[in-house]
Amino acid sequence: MTNAGASDARDRDPEGRARNARPRDGLGRPLPYATEGVARQPEGVVRQPQETVVEAQALLDAGKPFHAHEVFEDAWKSGPEEERTLWRGLAQLAVGLTHAARGNTVGGARLLRRGAGALGDWETEQGEDRPYGIDLAGLTRWARELAGRVDSGDGPVDAADEAPRLRS
Repeated sequence: MTNAGASDARDRDPEGRARNARPRDGLGRPLPYATEGVARQPEGVVRQPQETVVEAQALLDAGKPFHAHEVFEDAWKSGPEEERTLWRGLAQLAVGLTHAARGNTVGGARLLRRGAGALGDWETEQGEDRPYGIDLAGLTRWARELAGRVDSGDGPVDAADEAPRLRS
């Protein structure tokens, strides 16, 4: 038996897709509804690639990799088809750092490696190693090194201390 009023209480956008309006902490974890959380990134923002890099770096530096992933996701979804692997890989790195900071070692290491692989694939396919000044080789090294440390089980990492430099 279903509760007819339950569907009315769910967070939905105008198209009926689920949206979670719960407040979140700096790592994107849901907080109780009455709690003040960290402001979420607006969804669907179309930015110039350089703006994406600058905004994502500021969020990473602030220890908000979950929010940086949302910025990369906007670029992935709105950018040209040939750049989707690049932006998706960067989003995966940010989510990997998010999971590592939350203490999810398996998910964190897996996503860091997946993102590093995506960046390597993009570089090979496109023949470009510094799109928009992004240091793909440096990010790949950072991700694989952090994944190894996360795998060793040293516990959650500090997202701000571990934030990568997108440009060298």
